Amino acid sequence: MRTPKDRIRQAVSFEVIGLFLVIPLASWAFDLPVSDTGVLGLIGASLATGWNYAFNLLFDHGLKRWRGTTRKSFRMRLVHAISFEAGLMLAFLPIVAWWLEVGLAEALVMDLSFVLFYLVYAFVFTWAYDTVFPDPDTTPTPASRENTASLSSSR
Repeated sequence: MRTPKDRIRQAVSFEVIGLFLVIPLASWAFDLPVSDTGVLGLIGASLATGWNYAFNLLFDHGLKRWRGTTRKSFRMRLVHAISFEAGLMLAFLPIVAWWLEVGLAEALVMDLSFVLFYLVYAFVFTWAYDTVFPDPDTTPTPASRENTASLSSSR
């Protein structure tokens, strides 16, 4: 399982890289001043950072309990990304409507755009993060490598 320090590094790096990408994209896509999308980005990143830490901790504990490992298959990564973004979208929707002084329907369109961006970004980021900083729980132990080698040589 990941350490608290690793989880903080993951959450902060996710948000910082995401902000550098989403602020100018949102400004361009919605024809809004960078200051408006920047403030929304910072509010969203602050909200998401806390959610990221808590959600990933709970998700990993659930995986460990139900499957015995935190290793994520392609399908599990999709479930992870979708469920993370759905929870965040519900929390962010009223903030978008309030800050931009728009109705909930217009805010929903904007929020869905953020969700689509972050859905793809979360999937790619977590896969890359897991590759660069592997979870010790998913790294094969020497004993499991020996078992795998003996199984393959016996065939």
